[in-house]
Amino acid sequence: MTVEYSLHPIINEYEIDIANDGNSITATKILRELEKIIDISKFTKKNNNLLDVHNVLRNGCTIAESSDSFLLVSFKKVDVKRHQLFVFEQMQKSYAIFECKRVGVEEGTKKGPQTIEKAKQGSYVARTVSSLQKIRTDSGEKFGIIYRENNEPYIKPYVELMEEVIYSSDVKLLQKFILTVGVVSNHGNWFTADDHNKELKVLAESYDWLIFLTDNGLAQFIDNLLLNPNSKYIRIQEAFKSSYTADKKRNVFTKVRMDFESDRLLLEYFSEKLNEIDRWFNVISPKNKSINELKKELLELRSKKWEAIR
Repeated sequence: MTVEYSLHPIINEYEIDIANDGNSITATKILRELEKIIDISKFTKKNNNLLDVHNVLRNGCTIAESSDSFLLVSFKKVDVKRHQLFVFEQMQKSYAIFECKRVGVEEGTKKGPQTIEKAKQGSYVARTVSSLQKIRTDSGEKFGIIYRENNEPYIKPYVELMEEVIYSSDVKLLQKFILTVGVVSNHGNWFTADDHNKELKVLAESYDWLIFLTDNGLAQFIDNLLLNPNSKYIRIQEAFKSSYTADKKRNVFTKVRMDFESDRLLLEYFSEKLNEIDRWFNVISPKNKSINELKKELLELRSKKWEAIR
């Protein structure tokens, strides 16, 4: 399974109220309220529901798009009578992408047959989305190349050049740059953060950052929320179980659709345990870097004046 998501600059943000009448919160309803405060004529509506009649939330709910931007919506405050919603206009161009890759081991085998395919897919994406590319010197050192004004090549050691681009105000360097982050886990296929098989080495050479989700981290999540949750998180366990049984009525525990209350509790769980969750991950590449440094780079990219850069 692969989960992909991207981070985009926010151009505008709005707040609206919408009636809590027990019916679906559709893109049509949201846009009807939004057009009371802004001109939405440039947007084309998407047929998505933020929340359906079964109280299932759509993650990253896009309600409309234009030639260069999207409108996404999320909850700000839930109320008995009227909900408060955030509507964000985001640029279509992203400044970072994440690819989370996991391959299960088939019964009777020691290694999942798709592992190398996942590595090749990740390598292709990482090498093609961004203007910053890797090259090797005759001595095997990893350098980066990017183009300045008049297509002038600019070459430096890779990590040094990547950091320079991220913290730069040079429009040409930033225009087509996208930070690529791969997240992998073990499950018998990727070995460990310190013991790389060939597939993991391919990914480490491809992404700007490669993050390894440890078995201990994954086990803690499963134990805390799915196997032995305390009373506070029972709803998460129930939503998961109801989604993965032979007689399930609907799946309410996926990367796109999530039981509304479970989503709230998951966000609360992650918020309360941020420092602890940081330790669930090892940084494979760049070497000697930390999760906190990745956070700083993402915050720096988010703060850029992307409307002037695009």
